[in-house]
Amino acid sequence: MNDECGMMNVAEDKRDLRQRTKVYALGIVELYCSLPKTTLAQTLGKQLLRSGTSVGAQYREAFRARSRAEFISKMESALQELDETSYWLELLNEAHIVVPQNLDKLMQETGELTAIFTSSSKTAKRNAET
Repeated sequence: MNDECGMMNVAEDKRDLRQRTKVYALGIVELYCSLPKTTLAQTLGKQLLRSGTSVGAQYREAFRARSRAEFISKMESALQELDETSYWLELLNEAHIVVPQNLDKLMQETGELTAIFTSSSKTAKRNAET
């Protein structure tokens, strides 16, 4: 165990998106647990926690979609959560609540997941047209 929330260090595992989004969510949880206990940090942190952990849940729902339309809808929901997460990470950085270096990996992963989900959603939409 490495912090007060009892999170264990999780090795980066990018084998599949289910695992990758779970590792991402755990990174968000760890960041939240490390935030100062000020009202501002906790308020922004709770927003980050909600959106950042929702990405994996949305992806799992997309993974089990019953139709292409449902898949696209869930992937777009995951993209919205990623965009919102990016916003909260930016605010934590620009408000000088978190040292930028502590956000680098999460911001990079947010960008990579956004690119993957965008591509997947576009492909699904293109395939739906044919």
